[in-house]
Amino acid sequence: MRIIAGSARGRNLKSPRGMSTRPTADRVREALFNILSPLVPGSRFLDLFSGTGAVAIEALSRGAEKAVLVEKDRNTARIIYHNLRLCGMLDNAEILTMDVGKGIQVLGQRKETFDLIFIDPPYKKGFERPTMEKVLQQELLAAGGILVVESDRADLPPDQVEGLKAYRRERYGDTALTFYRFDI
Repeated sequence: MRIIAGSARGRNLKSPRGMSTRPTADRVREALFNILSPLVPGSRFLDLFSGTGAVAIEALSRGAEKAVLVEKDRNTARIIYHNLRLCGMLDNAEILTMDVGKGIQVLGQRKETFDLIFIDPPYKKGFERPTMEKVLQQELLAAGGILVVESDRADLPPDQVEGLKAYRRERYGDTALTFYRFDI
């Protein structure tokens, strides 16, 4: 697994052993950032269910101002720290080692908002809608922001969650990316 573009282009990232983490494939990350490219420079990026941190690191590499990564597994969070350090991005990133629901609550209490939010929960566990609802309750998505959910293509997230409406869906093998924004 490597960083595809930007200041950390070509850096190989460390990944946890075993099947507990499913990193976003390079080609899916490349497609994601091809779609989001005009929005990334200067953005605030939130990566929920961060895993290796590859998606947030890709955003930072492409010019995001700040990234917050939420990952509950301590060993995996250590790998994120290693990957951020390897890419020279520790100063622009924050790792919250806690459950995603708790992380969302903490960010809400701090009144933080994000231009881009990426949610990549374990597939087929039903975490998409509740996570999106918590993001909305805590008002984490900035006005004009985009929220993206990665899911199994056979288990797509809903077309609408409260004021968030899916406006684009892309499929790559067994993976789907669903793009949301506020219904205007």
